[in-house]
Amino acid sequence: MLDRATVDSLFPADLPETGEWERRYPARDVPDGAFVTRFGPSPTGFVHIGGIYTAMVSRDLAHSSDGVYYLRIEDTDQAREVAGADAQFARAFDAFDLRPDEGPTSSTGDDGPYAPYRQSQRATIYLSFVRELMRQGVAYPCFATKDELTEISEAQRTLKLPTGYYGRWAPWRDASEDAVAEAFAAGKPYVVRFRSEGKVGERVAFTDRLRGRVEAEDNHNDVVILKTSASEPRLPTYHFAHAVDDHLMRTSLVVRGDEWLSSVPTHLQLFAALGFPAIEYAHLAPLMKQEGSSRRKLSKRKDAEASVDFYLESGYPSEAVLSYLRGLANSPLAELPVPEALATPLRLDEFQSAGPLVDTVKLADICADYIATLPAPEVLAGVRAWASTYDPELVEVLDEHEPLALAAIDVERVGVDNPRKDLARWSDFRTAYGFFFPGLHADVTDPADERFGGLDPALVAALAEDFAAHYTHEGDQPTWFQQVRDLAERHGFAPNPKTYKKDPDAYPGMLRDAANVIRVLVTGAQRSPDLYEVTRVLGAEEVVRRIGSCAARP
Repeated sequence: MLDRATVDSLFPADLPETGEWERRYPARDVPDGAFVTRFGPSPTGFVHIGGIYTAMVSRDLAHSSDGVYYLRIEDTDQAREVAGADAQFARAFDAFDLRPDEGPTSSTGDDGPYAPYRQSQRATIYLSFVRELMRQGVAYPCFATKDELTEISEAQRTLKLPTGYYGRWAPWRDASEDAVAEAFAAGKPYVVRFRSEGKVGERVAFTDRLRGRVEAEDNHNDVVILKTSASEPRLPTYHFAHAVDDHLMRTSLVVRGDEWLSSVPTHLQLFAALGFPAIEYAHLAPLMKQEGSSRRKLSKRKDAEASVDFYLESGYPSEAVLSYLRGLANSPLAELPVPEALATPLRLDEFQSAGPLVDTVKLADICADYIATLPAPEVLAGVRAWASTYDPELVEVLDEHEPLALAAIDVERVGVDNPRKDLARWSDFRTAYGFFFPGLHADVTDPADERFGGLDPALVAALAEDFAAHYTHEGDQPTWFQQVRDLAERHGFAPNPKTYKKDPDAYPGMLRDAANVIRVLVTGAQRSPDLYEVTRVLGAEEVVRRIGSCAARP
């Protein structure tokens, strides 16, 4: 154990004592039983949908208990930091309404009461606590080189022992003061390690708020808590920063993925050594993907739907995505309409230990059901907001033809028990409704177009010319459609499948084939909303113009 003077000489002379940080960050004024939670992303890549899932759970548990939900950027691994990560976080939190109460992207930004909220800016705080552990002999400098650590690991594997830095495999753990002083004098780089009292093979038990009693192998490694002295600023490892920050920011419940479950023994040892009360953990099962007959974790490398940008670019309504995620967290919420699912607090006792399956088909169904409940102005606002980033041309069309857009959206949606569900994503708008707009619709001018189902092109042109010449726009739906029946009869189409099947060579097709020609000419597709309602929106002049574009030419 180094003497206090030697330890203190390793740190800035004006470094505050740990008590100063305790005074600066007092206990939070929250009701008994309220959760203080946090989301701690690392700016090392795109935002995973699992991160949104975790942040959603953290925020919900805090807000439903009158607590606080804050954001902390865990950027101690600066070599892997990706430029623009802050902007990506903000975009994702905005899209899914997950802005924190404190921290970057909150209303107070980095100036909240427990600032700074970026670990790279908290280096002085960590140094105070590292120094205190070294004064107590609970932490020590380690000068082992990478080559020496590799030799230790290889020797352990040869002897079939657990790898790591512990016991007799930790040469600097109990090094003499003379050896340490000589290493310092030689200017050798060093890290600071935590002196673990755990033994190989020992077990430890703790309680997880989602999993109940958990037993795991205790930590026996002297983990690094402060990175090499050769770097500036000197930053801690995740384990140490986590313990210090969650204590000083007065976190009461840490919600995180179950990949961190094996780290709990290390964290509990650090809390005890630092004199901090242990906090509670809730480890979420990972989001899964079905692959053949088996399931696997949703992968950043393999799965587009793992990225938050996939949902933003595709235009899934954020409210429906959040509702879907809440249903994955608490299965009873999956049966509720979106607004109800969003308003119902999550319950810790409703979480499942098995990883929930992300099913984009199910998500699309939920989104379509949700959009179908929205009034046309809200649908248009959703499409416009998405298109402002991903389809600027569409925004121009919508702005120029807003009344037409609202009328188009309302086709087969107003005053019906089973409204149309053409939109599952805002990006579907072009496909579902683009034919209403002159700037997006391409007239069908070729009578040999395959969309006419193989009818003789001359017959298609004759149908178009006849219908345009005799078109009647007025009347109710049965009256309007009667002119399609009359058209089919004039051109020799069978009135129904039964008649056609009796003598198929006697007819060019059935009524539905003639009706398909009119549908394709008006909408550009073989399937569309009710054709009568579509013509009400387009108007007589536009209907006749579109049909006439394929009429027989003199």
